[in-house]
Amino acid sequence: MRFSALKKTDIQISALGLGTNAVGGHNLFEGLNEEEGKDFVRAALDNGITFIDTADVYGKGRSEELVGEVLKEYDRSQFVVATKGGSDWRTGTRNNSPEYLRSALEDSLKRLQLDYVDLYYIHWPDDKTPIVEAIAELSRLKQEGKIKAIGVSNFSLDQLREANSTMEISAIQLEYHMLDRKIEENILPYCVENNISVVAYGPLAFGILGGNYTKDLQLEEGDWRNRVPLFQKGNFEKNIDFEKNIEIVEKLKKVADKKGTDVSNLALAWLLEQPGVDAVIPGGKKPEQVESNIAAAEIRLEAELMDEIDSILQPTR
Repeated sequence: MRFSALKKTDIQISALGLGTNAVGGHNLFEGLNEEEGKDFVRAALDNGITFIDTADVYGKGRSEELVGEVLKEYDRSQFVVATKGGSDWRTGTRNNSPEYLRSALEDSLKRLQLDYVDLYYIHWPDDKTPIVEAIAELSRLKQEGKIKAIGVSNFSLDQLREANSTMEISAIQLEYHMLDRKIEENILPYCVENNISVVAYGPLAFGILGGNYTKDLQLEEGDWRNRVPLFQKGNFEKNIDFEKNIEIVEKLKKVADKKGTDVSNLALAWLLEQPGVDAVIPGGKKPEQVESNIAAAEIRLEAELMDEIDSILQPTR
């Protein structure tokens, strides 16, 4: 396993993290098995993954509860846990007010059964609370020892600049994968220049880059991915088409064959080659998915292969 320092801290995070929105995330997925979800977290910790990512909105707190139950089985030095707040599922609104962020963190700590979290993100900006006020509250929580590092998630470049005006932002979590490269234009360079770790979520394009889907995929009615543009078919006005994405994946499979791996591990390894990316957090539901992903942390992609991949991905820029 590769490790890197979470920027502006001495915290070491595994390059391959674990996304847990399907661990108790009953508001996002149907038919989840909670015991299987807990085994999913155990498989990560038992195989060298130390960076565990969750959020209070996953399962309306249930993901944090289940993750917390598993973490109690391990020594605190064995894991780095990140969670997110700032979206109130009770009201269906985003709330970055200092008062709400403090109460949300306190609730998360109770569910996780922890005294502190290593990294706390504002999940989404609420577009009404001054960002500097929200970050100031997280800074106070950091001084109190309840969080070790401050992060933001789903922020634009301008919002990130405002959040980082006091240079306290250690990480930003953003959607980033082979089929969506828009952050390469300005956010990635800014993060490199300003010493901010990029944590990529949805690194397998929410399953498309897993290599198992066909053009006739039909998601279950309650699957949150029905709202994700990547899964839309024939939205040519926005240059989005699920079938074209599947065609790209088929080409990438041939590149993966050259490295003796599969397309999912190729996709994860490709992200870890990008400047500024310190971790990727693929999700999943089953322990065997963790075991399959582990190899990606050891794959190195030569410049020639990166160029070949880039030529395949040009339409996704």
